Amino acid sequence: MLSLVTYLRERPGARVADVARAFGITERELTGDLSVLPMCGTSFRGGDLLDIDTDGERIWWHNADDVAQPLRLSSDEAISLLVAARAVAGLPGLRERDRAALSRAVVKLEAAAGDAAEGSARVGVTFEAEGSVFADADRAITERRRLWLRYYSSGRGEMTEREVDPIRLVTEGHTYLEGWCRLSEDRRIFRLDRIADIEVLDIPSDPPPLELRDLSQGLVRPADDDPQVVLEVGPGGRWVTEYYSYEDAVELPDGGLRITLRTPDPSGLLRLALRLGADGRITAPAELAERARSTAADALALYGAAGPADGDAA
Repeated sequence: MLSLVTYLRERPGARVADVARAFGITERELTGDLSVLPMCGTSFRGGDLLDIDTDGERIWWHNADDVAQPLRLSSDEAISLLVAARAVAGLPGLRERDRAALSRAVVKLEAAAGDAAEGSARVGVTFEAEGSVFADADRAITERRRLWLRYYSSGRGEMTEREVDPIRLVTEGHTYLEGWCRLSEDRRIFRLDRIADIEVLDIPSDPPPLELRDLSQGLVRPADDDPQVVLEVGPGGRWVTEYYSYEDAVELPDGGLRITLRTPDPSGLLRLALRLGADGRITAPAELAERARSTAADALALYGAAGPADGDAA
């Protein structure tokens, strides 16, 4: 993105397609970067921000001259940057050449920050366990070795064990491992934070010859012949469109949405219906809607069968 800023400064009105091609990314990825750049500027505390926008065909930078002066870090900005740099340098799985480059950058930052750098040394950051999963997956890809996973499938609500020939790591909101699953004998995508256990096996990775899929339209793209499901959600259920690939979302008068999506396994949406509760319901197909109502009724009956404890009010 730093290179993108320089590129756009030298090419006013650059075409979106040309810029995406120059950086080897999709137009969708470029549009995502362009939505972040206007939040960047010369200060965390309200300095000049980059006034960059696009009409979908060309990209315009309206205040390039206003933010052209060399960057000067305040003490709190220097501390934040140093803490972040040291934390990333300590991540498991980081390639040694990258760790060395980052360490050299930290030394330069410390020299430039002077006395302010002392405060950053007293702050530490730790990451969630996903870091070790990432490290093993990245190592397996680099060394071309197979992985053993214990993976939680949210659709089926169960833990499975499988061997996977890794292909690549991709990030879209979460980080995912794409690989050839030996259990299903098909290409699958696994979310790293749902991998309970992982092991790099002493078996060469040997996925079949596959063309890398274009992920510019999202990681999960249902087939055109997959069954269609319609959900109606209230304002509290609008988050569904952020986590599920959908075909259409129509605004409802109460502030909710009528969401149309396709899935190879409609029954996997029963858990979503239960999670939504009063914030949503399946309306089509009719048989799935009835299964959702029946499943909810059975769940409520279990609560009723438990009954109140002795001495509790009914």
